[in-house]
Amino acid sequence: MIETIYIEEAVRSHPRTSEILARFPGARRIRCHRYGEVFNPRGQDFRIQKRRPALILAEKFKNFVLPAPEGFGIGGSENFYFSHMLNCLYDCRYCFLQGMYQSAHYVMFVNHESFMDAIDKRLEETKESQAVTFFSGYDCDSLALESVTGFVKAFLPFFRERPRALLELRTKSVRVQELLKTEPFENCVTAFSFTPAEISEKTEHGVPPVASRIEAMAKLAEAGWKVGLRLDPLIYHKGFENSYSKLVRDILNAVPPEAVHSTSLGPMRFPKAMYDRIVRLYPDDRLLAGPLSPSNGMVTYRRHVEEEMTEVCRALLGEYVPEEKFFHCTPWA
Repeated sequence: MIETIYIEEAVRSHPRTSEILARFPGARRIRCHRYGEVFNPRGQDFRIQKRRPALILAEKFKNFVLPAPEGFGIGGSENFYFSHMLNCLYDCRYCFLQGMYQSAHYVMFVNHESFMDAIDKRLEETKESQAVTFFSGYDCDSLALESVTGFVKAFLPFFRERPRALLELRTKSVRVQELLKTEPFENCVTAFSFTPAEISEKTEHGVPPVASRIEAMAKLAEAGWKVGLRLDPLIYHKGFENSYSKLVRDILNAVPPEAVHSTSLGPMRFPKAMYDRIVRLYPDDRLLAGPLSPSNGMVTYRRHVEEEMTEVCRALLGEYVPEEKFFHCTPWA
């Protein structure tokens, strides 16, 4: 899968680097001073790179844990996110990452311990009575490359010992083996993002089928883990009421409602510059030619379209889970 690995000089001797290199003995290895030399230059072809992305092993020096965007949360009074990776295994047409980065290569930060120190510092800065949520999977998929990163394996024991810190693992993956062989604990939620099957097949390239994700979600629930349901982003299409109704019914018939920690909706919204870049990548994509319009520097569905989808999906979720488990996430609002 990985044919080329770039290695920062500073992490050449890091134990995690050695572990990863051992998994890919045939990969071409290229040294670099800093990952930005490879990842940041303009003029790179994101689409070509996406066919065979390289892995870049790097060290992160700052901004380990950042405040979550306004409107992004699942009940905690303090919300933060952290990214052990940049970019994603999957190729979703609506993904904001392709409008954010010049490169499709994967950047993996091997210094997990620095993230852990930063999380502890955030906890020290908040009151003991405050619930603090840490979102993983904002700039990547939390589980999709677990066999390479070892991220979940490293961070589950860390969060288990910090019950005031809620960890959300956001994913479209079915790679839940590390969780299934670990004793579950309350302050970890594996949140699965879904669009209806007919939309997923057309727009979420490389993502496991909806049915497979529901099965993985059900396995975690059966094992005692808390799970989250994220209808994110909401995508308008003809007959959306029926397709979202089937999706919600299929998920919550397979997953006991008591295992559901939270449900949320996320509208499809882009900063204008990001949207323009994605359109340049996919000029003929029908998804991006839908009922979207610019407003206050953002590109969104027209207000009546977004409100209609939100009302329909909120009512569908309300048939299965209580209102207090519902959240309407609106990053960049």
